[in-house]
Amino acid sequence: MLSQQTPRRALHWLGQQLANQSQPAAWLDPLLASINPLWVQAYTPARLEQIIDETHDTRTFVLRPARRWAGFRAGQHVTLGVDIDGTRHQRTFSLSSTPERWAREGRVTLTIKRLPGGRVTNWLHDQARPGQLLALGDAFGDFLLPNASRPLLYIAGGSGITPILSQLATLAARPATERPRATLLYFVRSREDVIAHQALDAIAQQLPQLTLTIIATDTGGEPRFLRGEDLDTVPGLANREVYLCGPKGLMDLANQQLDDRKVPAGQRHSTFFSAPAPATLDASDLGGDVTFGRSDTRVSTEGDATLLEIAEAAGLSPRHGCRMGICHQCSCRKTEGTVVNRLTGEVSSPGEDTIQLCISVPRGPVTVDV
Repeated sequence: MLSQQTPRRALHWLGQQLANQSQPAAWLDPLLASINPLWVQAYTPARLEQIIDETHDTRTFVLRPARRWAGFRAGQHVTLGVDIDGTRHQRTFSLSSTPERWAREGRVTLTIKRLPGGRVTNWLHDQARPGQLLALGDAFGDFLLPNASRPLLYIAGGSGITPILSQLATLAARPATERPRATLLYFVRSREDVIAHQALDAIAQQLPQLTLTIIATDTGGEPRFLRGEDLDTVPGLANREVYLCGPKGLMDLANQQLDDRKVPAGQRHSTFFSAPAPATLDASDLGGDVTFGRSDTRVSTEGDATLLEIAEAAGLSPRHGCRMGICHQCSCRKTEGTVVNRLTGEVSSPGEDTIQLCISVPRGPVTVDV
């Protein structure tokens, strides 16, 4: 005889099987969420376990993603989704923990600075509580440690330290013979603005190959920015792999000074979370009839609206992430027509191609597999 618990157990077993499938079954999300919210398939749910204060405006959020999450490499970032007043908002943040911690504990950390007027960062600082579920995208980005054991130079400013924390902690966990020499120049407004100070001190203890220099830019007088002598004190500068992460002004200054010292551009790596300034496009040349083939939806457009904006206005919900052309989560197949890249102004070929919905503007009739 079947007990009253049998249907529930059957649903539980079915949910586990579906949650472990490589292909999402998002149409079953309402059922899966009623059994276990971590089984939702449209995104990877991540439970917020702990919030750690780093500075007056920066906190580290410890997350436990559902076990199907694919993991990451040191230096990469993710799109984080939060629901605010019934609307899903997504932003891109660095992973500040190591891949080894994810493999060992099933936890990752995001170290996030509050931005003045920032809807998502302010919500995370003011409203997020342990136990809540957030939406985590796949990790992406090529701000990665080199395969060769060449010496490294890190130049970071403010919250730009977060992907570098992941890389340095990863280096510290390696066998001593596999740790390259490394230098970190970390620029902060004041000593009170040093993010993850204790973590940096612990890494410096574990990684004697690291030279750590923290530079306060607010001196009470003329701001103290990156100087040529800061780079001239780095042994073997021309042979270093250089990693830059921070405000655009710091990164531009660093690149200029590295140019002056003949450090090859191929040895430099940088990462950012804001898109470059968009290209100037002639709106009179843009727009057209857009066909979303898989959804059997046709829309007529004018002007420089992107395919993502057009799809959403038509009631569709294509997969997307950063909305800035960085994460590539909205990449899809264009089967016919021509699009213009909103960032670069480049025009695609008229045939089949892989495009990003968030930065592609139709120029004439276009068909995409959405």
